[in-house]
Amino acid sequence: MMYGYGPGWAWMMLMPLVWIALIAVIVWAVMRLIQRPSDGGRDLPRRETPQEILDRRFALGEIDADTYAQSRARLAGREPGSP
Repeated sequence: MMYGYGPGWAWMMLMPLVWIALIAVIVWAVMRLIQRPSDGGRDLPRRETPQEILDRRFALGEIDADTYAQSRARLAGREPGSP
């Protein structure tokens, strides 16, 4: 028997788990580097479209229904009152 010599059976059971964890960390790090956004890692807010701004202003009561209809027609590329 080997008393006090070598790592023993516990170390042999732990070693595969250590290797799996190490490989997982390497894969995770590579994926983070590959998927990094081009804006330097900052989460930039999405800009509202003109239609969304118009809808929001109408919903808040900043503009009336006639102004909303005219502005929406202009955004769609047609003049109000034309077929």
